[in-house]
Amino acid sequence: MADNVTSLFRSTAAHSPSMAALTREGGDGAGPVDFCIPCNPYFPTPAMFDDMSARLRDIITYYPSSADTITAELCSLLQLPPQCVAMGNGSTELITWIDHLLVRESLAVPVPTFGRWTDQPMETGKRVDMFPLQESSGFALDLAQYAEFIRARGTRVAVICNPNNPDGGFLHKHAIVQFMDAMADLDLVVIDESFLEFADAEAEPSVVQEAMLRPNVIVLRSLGKNFGLHGIRFGYLVANPALAGRVRSMLPKWNLNSFAEHVVFMLKEHGSEYAQSLTQVRRDRLDMASQLSSLPGLTVYPSQGNFLFVRLPVGAEGTVVRDRMLTEHRILVRECGNKIGSSSRFLRLVVRPQVDVRRLVSGLEQVLYGTSRRGAAVPELGNGTSYSSGTAAVDRLVSETNGAGMRGLAAQAAGAGAGGPRPAAAPAPAPAPAAVGTGMPLPAAASAVPAGPGGGMPMPAAPQPVPQQIPQPMPAPAPPLAPAAQAPAQPLAPAQPLTPAQPLAPAQPFMPAQPLAPAAQAPAPAPMPSPMPTPMATGPTPPGVPARGGLTAAQVRGTNGLSPAPATGWPAAQSWPNAAGMGQAG
Repeated sequence: MADNVTSLFRSTAAHSPSMAALTREGGDGAGPVDFCIPCNPYFPTPAMFDDMSARLRDIITYYPSSADTITAELCSLLQLPPQCVAMGNGSTELITWIDHLLVRESLAVPVPTFGRWTDQPMETGKRVDMFPLQESSGFALDLAQYAEFIRARGTRVAVICNPNNPDGGFLHKHAIVQFMDAMADLDLVVIDESFLEFADAEAEPSVVQEAMLRPNVIVLRSLGKNFGLHGIRFGYLVANPALAGRVRSMLPKWNLNSFAEHVVFMLKEHGSEYAQSLTQVRRDRLDMASQLSSLPGLTVYPSQGNFLFVRLPVGAEGTVVRDRMLTEHRILVRECGNKIGSSSRFLRLVVRPQVDVRRLVSGLEQVLYGTSRRGAAVPELGNGTSYSSGTAAVDRLVSETNGAGMRGLAAQAAGAGAGGPRPAAAPAPAPAPAAVGTGMPLPAAASAVPAGPGGGMPMPAAPQPVPQQIPQPMPAPAPPLAPAAQAPAQPLAPAQPLTPAQPLAPAQPFMPAQPLAPAAQAPAPAPMPSPMPTPMATGPTPPGVPARGGLTAAQVRGTNGLSPAPATGWPAAQSWPNAAGMGQAG
């Protein structure tokens, strides 16, 4: 495996090779210890696997029931109305349909986060407004600043992942509900709760009940992650009947397979084992964080997911650590250099039983500190950005524009098609200060506003119609926040209540940072148009034309859409718990 490990990572479009590919490469019929794919290691139980094995022939021979039948059984377990639920072939299928049906022109998402929330809208020509989470504040999401960012950019769809992937950051239910209400005028608000059942900071953290009562909110839930069955590919969304029905009407009749049906119908007999598995994962998370924190120079961030986000010691490069952990110790880790807003100095490590964690810590000690024959991990590559792997073109463009894309790109495309001239380049603004460790400019500093009742953070009111025009320079951003505490065992402090009654002072429009010099493998950015009013786009965006100055996925990744990205760009008897997974015995 040692000779082929790099080619395995570079030849896949995903962040890591599949376990099947790694098992084939190993030659001994056994895959590595998996600290990469975040699923529950304690569920299904061995008895459940035995049951599925005994029925394997029937499961794979015959058609499954319709999705409506399987969804009705799941809703009976979770005590949710079936008309408010749509089940998909994994969360990725649901994200794809949300993008096609409900994202009209722009989407905002904090980064780093799950890659489909950035890549999927860009692939269909939408503008993606990326709100950088700051390493200096432990990647915590400030909802008031995020709301101000959305208003300043005029974004129409907002996404929050709770807990966030890859850092495990958690937001309390009351704060998310107030954010949803403050964003009631948006086309859509998506709360991705794919990892929420592993959280223990709050007894009932899910907002599924609140989502069903609101006209523009969708909650996305996973089944593969918390049930430990990624290969089955099933998940669901919860929304009001109109939104859920719109997505459900587009899904194929047999989008769920027979394994998904079998698991859903056997769950009612295994609620107690499932609840116990979640409790054990939470205990393992504390133990694993404590062991990793003992490694010199390794930073472990607080997490409420079933994974831990760690920063490697200075001088360690993530791809080297990843490759050596796999080849020397048969351990697969998730190097995060291809996550927008992260770099290859970060790993995401899945929570596993203590026996596996001891093996992980021993391997990291040998790779990082030179207690093996090959010595310590090599220093980071000096490429000027601390990004030595991943989507290099994306990282550069995010640094230049904070996700704004190149203004007027849609107009240029239309003008080129009509044989019209290209507009002249606009004067370049002064560069914005970069966020610590992210290579991305800081968001605009929040305007000073009085606190809401009880010290709450006021949320901005719904925006009034404003003529669309090129933004003006904004005041210098606030200095970075003080570094967050590194002890992951301590629960996160409750978020301050958000008060939508008192609006924030109007935010200054965002101005992109000074463009950086492009790398050799990426095409030069298109010239910027001169400042001029731009009319609001109406209706769906034409195919292949970015929305309101955004970028297509191919342009962001530094390709022409026809040839692959450069090799350096991608490495490649208890009652059932309720919908939040936190129910007690009944």
